[in-house]
Parts: sequence; structure tokens; C-alpha cells
Amino acid sequence: MSPLEQKIESYLGISGNQATTLSEKFISTKMIKGDFFVREDKQCNQLSFIKSGNLRIFKITDQGKEITQWISTDGDLVTELNSFIFDQPSRWNIQALSDVELHSLSKTEYHDLPQLVPIWPELEKRFLAKCFITLEDRVYSFLSMTAEERYNHLFTYKKELFNQIPLNYIASMIGMTPETLSRIRAKSIS
Repeated sequence: MSPLEQKIESYLGISGNQATTLSEKFISTKMIKGDFFVREDKQCNQLSFIKSGNLRIFKITDQGKEITQWISTDGDLVTELNSFIFDQPSRWNIQALSDVELHSLSKTEYHDLPQLVPIWPELEKRFLAKCFITLEDRVYSFLSMTAEERYNHLFTYKKELFNQIPLNYIASMIGMTPETLSRIRAKSIS
């Protein structure tokens, strides 16, 4: 079984022929550091699993401040959901922070999935529910956790980011200034 099939099985809760059928629709693609998966105000036409590398999801405010919404890493699913599902212009930029290998599914292939996998409508509900739950968890962490708790949670969950990603992106992603992140890191190291 391929790593992509394993990811599909674990993410969508399916196995066997259905996971194989889905995995065969994904195409291996590569991005070079600095390439954009999608730019703000453009159409996002792919849904991808990250085989290796890091993608930053961010926006630049009207005041010129960069806000990092998330950093996707190996094994994560990435798309600009509003654009991909609802044919809207992307609200976010998604850019490679390193060279990236992806397994990508085009929007056309995505729309053909119900004919290939009869239970796709149920799987799509699971996929969208997982997206919503992730969002709920992030909102809850911002409402209930201190800056230090958010740092510790991310450090536990994605420790490798701290050696691969500029700290100002991490600080933005967890809702603090780079100076606050530096103080928390210094405190946790000592």
C-alpha cells in the first residue's frame, strides 16, 4: 500500500479498493521554494496532500502586515477551501517555504469522484467536518489559551516547525509578536 493510500485511509476512514481508486486520481507534482500553490484573488483548482515540504497560508493586510494563518507540513491536506469548493477567488496566498512534493487532485477529477466511489458524498462530509473541527480547535485555543500555552501546544504538535520555519511566521500563526515568541522560547529552554 502506498503512503498516499495510507493517508487517504486514515483521513477519510476508507480502505481497500476505494482508497486505491482515490489515490490513482492524484498526480505527483513538485514546487520549488517560493512558488505559489495559489495567490490571493486567483482560482484554486487543486486539492493536495503534501508528501514532503512546507506551505505557508497567509494574507497581507491593507496595512501591509503579513498574517500567517497556517503552515502545512508533510502529510497535511492543502487547498484554499472557499475557492476550491465554491469557485470563489482565493482569500489566501499559499506559498512553498521549501521545495515541496505533492499528490494533487484537480477540481475536474474531484467532481468525478462520486462516479468512481459511490460513498463519496459521505466521505466529502467527513472531509469538510474535519476542516470545520480543525477551525473550531484553533478558535478555541485563541479564546482559552495563553500565548505560552499556544506555543507549548504547537511545539508538542509540530515541533519540527521550529527548526524549519522563520519564527516570525510561527509567531503570527499562533497570534503573538516575534518578541513574545522569543521570550516564551527563552523561558522554556532555561
